[in-house]
Amino acid sequence: MLIHPWDAPQDDTEWQRWLATHDFGQLAVNGPPGEPPFVQPLHFAYDADRSEAVTHLARPNPLWTALETNPEVLLSVVDDYVYVPGPWQADPAARPDHGVPTSFYAAVQLRCTAHVVDDPQEKAELLNRQTGHFQPEGGSAPAAVGEAPYGRLLSGIRGLRLEVTGVRAKFKYAGKRSAEVQDRIAGALAGRGGPRDTAAREHLLRRRGG
Repeated sequence: MLIHPWDAPQDDTEWQRWLATHDFGQLAVNGPPGEPPFVQPLHFAYDADRSEAVTHLARPNPLWTALETNPEVLLSVVDDYVYVPGPWQADPAARPDHGVPTSFYAAVQLRCTAHVVDDPQEKAELLNRQTGHFQPEGGSAPAAVGEAPYGRLLSGIRGLRLEVTGVRAKFKYAGKRSAEVQDRIAGALAGRGGPRDTAAREHLLRRRGG
């Protein structure tokens, strides 16, 4: 992922706060020789204090063999993306139809070392961490080895701890454009009111400081 200086996070807090509210991504795992990478969409729970993400997958998933061969993986999360028409980006001195269209988006890529969790007790603890993240209000029985309702299901899954070893983050929201063009884009996003336009506009305004 190319990250220009004007698209880089202003500090670690920026991407950490964003990631705290985005917990669905794609896990990219190196495929066998001669094969493309495996890409698995999944929910995960990111723990900033432990610098890891936890998740689980069904035991028959083909990712496991690839993970055991090479545990270095990438967890990619992308959201708040919109299409920006060319006229919105045109320089004030140029013709509107000469503006260059682009995409706005926020992205965080976590480079991780994957640790497979097969111990039943550890799997139950991992599941409870995930449930606690997604259902902080409760409502579900805890997972416990040998106990209903989830104890008998533990053998059908494998847990996964993703130890974060590197982070690349990007917030592509007209950072290199003039204030005049940024104002035009912000107004156009507000007027269009499409999916994710509000979130994209908030990023643009926040990153320019107003």
